[in-house]
Amino acid sequence: MFTCKMLKLSANHIKNSCGRLNLPAYLHNTGPCSLTAVPKPRAQEYDGPSMKTECPGPKSKELMKRYEKSNKNIKHVQFVVDLASSLGNYVVDVDGNRMLDIFMQISSLPLGYNHPAILDAMQDPANLVTIANRPALGVNLPEGYPEIIEDILIPIAPKGLENVQTMMCGSCANENAMKQVFLWYKNNKRGGAPVTKEEMDSCMVNEAPGSPQFTFMSFNGSFHGRTIGCLSLTHSKMIHKLDMPAMDWPVAPFPSLKYPLDMHLAENRAEEDRCLAEVQRLIDEYAAKGRDVAGLIVEPIQAEGGDNHATPYFFQGLRNITTQNGMGMVVDEVQTGGGCTGTIFASDQWGLDNPPDLLTFSKKLTVAGYFYKTEFSPDQTIPQAVNATDIKGYRVFNTWMGDPSKMILLGAILNTIKEENLLENVKETGKILNDGLVQLQEAYPHIFSKARGHGTFLAIDCTDANTATQISTLMKTQGVNVGLCGAKSLRFRPALTFKPFHADIVLDAFDKVAKKL
Repeated sequence: MFTCKMLKLSANHIKNSCGRLNLPAYLHNTGPCSLTAVPKPRAQEYDGPSMKTECPGPKSKELMKRYEKSNKNIKHVQFVVDLASSLGNYVVDVDGNRMLDIFMQISSLPLGYNHPAILDAMQDPANLVTIANRPALGVNLPEGYPEIIEDILIPIAPKGLENVQTMMCGSCANENAMKQVFLWYKNNKRGGAPVTKEEMDSCMVNEAPGSPQFTFMSFNGSFHGRTIGCLSLTHSKMIHKLDMPAMDWPVAPFPSLKYPLDMHLAENRAEEDRCLAEVQRLIDEYAAKGRDVAGLIVEPIQAEGGDNHATPYFFQGLRNITTQNGMGMVVDEVQTGGGCTGTIFASDQWGLDNPPDLLTFSKKLTVAGYFYKTEFSPDQTIPQAVNATDIKGYRVFNTWMGDPSKMILLGAILNTIKEENLLENVKETGKILNDGLVQLQEAYPHIFSKARGHGTFLAIDCTDANTATQISTLMKTQGVNVGLCGAKSLRFRPALTFKPFHADIVLDAFDKVAKKL
């Protein structure tokens, strides 16, 4: 049914040379890429999957057992990777199994494994000082870092979000974005009044008025991280939250749409209107209890929750509600940012007149952090105090406040996206893959349904959770590594370099697995 192209890849398929990157002087590359040392990728990408053992194989099992002696938290480890041999869109395990990877380290490798641009940047002697020394950016700003921010991050900032704060991971980006909303909201409520001694004393014992009873809204099916604060915003899987204390914050319904979206316009519009009405109702309900909703956080696509979508109409409605109620709006693009939906950020496709107030990122951008409007800056929310110097600094702070070495990676990534026109590739390949998934669900309606997505950020539902797990396992026997999400969905998170012929391999493998079932 599906044709699997397994021919030797030509130069038209894979760019197998890397010249000097067009990066700022402090991120320059001084010569041709050297691939002779570890990691040791081939001159071009592999010509297809190759399975030598089951997965996990004997070496993986042996190493996992050895690792378990010192770290008991390995039940989720699937196999052990040979990073030196992994290349491009292919992950290789320690047993020599080579799989086309459409999960990519939980959607975190934008250019795949051992891309020449990345290796060149990391091996450049001019970058060694940055890689070797990890400064505490909050107190010791290294020379050249402002220029790095201006040249690499600010050019991709969403319109209207002219500031950026780097962080260490997606969870701490969401935590601190939420903190800036709370600071902004309290500053507005205070209306210029000075901080009282009662506020300063009570906050030290977690009591009002110093610790206000503000709340933050999130959505059913959401995932925003595994830190304690983020877990109060996360509602995708029971196992994330069981036994963890959580804050009494409002949880709104996320639209449950019918697919394909363009064939269910009326029903989906009614569903989104229902959810928007519930958002406003919850805001009013919590305000009546003296628990103001200071802000809300939403994902463009609920990834961990099962790749749940909403239309631009819904997000435009959320923006209107937050504005009318004096709330902050945070968009969590930790998974959707970096080009996988066909634009650098998925929210770029919403057509908002008034952009969200903060936008968080990580994963495919390698650097974590958030963009924000100037009025949400910590220094814009400093109230009058008995001793203002006590609170002027450190309101949003940690030891690292980001990682300059990751900016080297991001510079190489963004340059490659532009040079190789990878956003257009994502759109082209995504359409081919999505069309193929639609064909699969038509051919096997008892197994597959609800093919959906933007760009190559795609998913398809299976009959039930057991079937999804079984298919994920069987796909490895065909040399394809695919991830799960939600209750019964398979998710596709390939690199931006994932091409139409890679999609053919994936679809052919799915067809073979479906026939076995």
